[in-house]
Amino acid sequence: MSGFFWGALPYIAFTILIVGTAYRYCTGERGWTTKSSEFLAKKSLRVPIWIFHLGLVLAFGGHVIGILVPKNITDGINITEEAYHIIALSGGIPAGILFLGGFFMLMRRRFDNPRMKPNTSISDGVIYFVLFLTLITGFGGTLLNAIGLLGDGWNYRECISPWFRSVLAMNPDVSLMADVPIIFKVHVILAMVTMICFPFTRLTHCISGLTAPLKLFTRSSIIYRRK
Repeated sequence: MSGFFWGALPYIAFTILIVGTAYRYCTGERGWTTKSSEFLAKKSLRVPIWIFHLGLVLAFGGHVIGILVPKNITDGINITEEAYHIIALSGGIPAGILFLGGFFMLMRRRFDNPRMKPNTSISDGVIYFVLFLTLITGFGGTLLNAIGLLGDGWNYRECISPWFRSVLAMNPDVSLMADVPIIFKVHVILAMVTMICFPFTRLTHCISGLTAPLKLFTRSSIIYRRK
């Protein structure tokens, strides 16, 4: 199964992500918004939405740097391995706390509020569950690695990062994932499952425009009349 998970599944996920999203855009663009719920429960959205998206941006940036920047580049600019991990943890742990904390706050709002729960679809429930598992395994794996419970000297930049770059180069090196701790293997698989689910859920709203992240912080609130 290693050949499937680390050699075939990434391309299956990428293909479904790109083709599925393009198809949905062409056939149902008007239906891929987040279906804003401000008019149902506005006050409970204000703080969690900021926390969640700030954590998301920080976590995404950390993944991009950690996965796409080769180890020899940081070594070349005299950043030691110890210094790199201190920098990564100092940014990654706060990002994980914000991301996970915002997620739990939004889930409590959605499933505890009598107005919100009836407006939650099956696809919403599926993607929330997948995101929850993805967040827990990623954040949990980072903490376990930080306190040394995943073994001395384990470094994701020597296995997961080069594997991902080999996938992008269309020459996947499956052997790089052989000794990766199970919690990170599950995290990577869940990330690919998220990509597969992406075109069929409300997650597509994040690519409504290249400036979508900026619009989140500058857009006006929905205006509606009070009862």
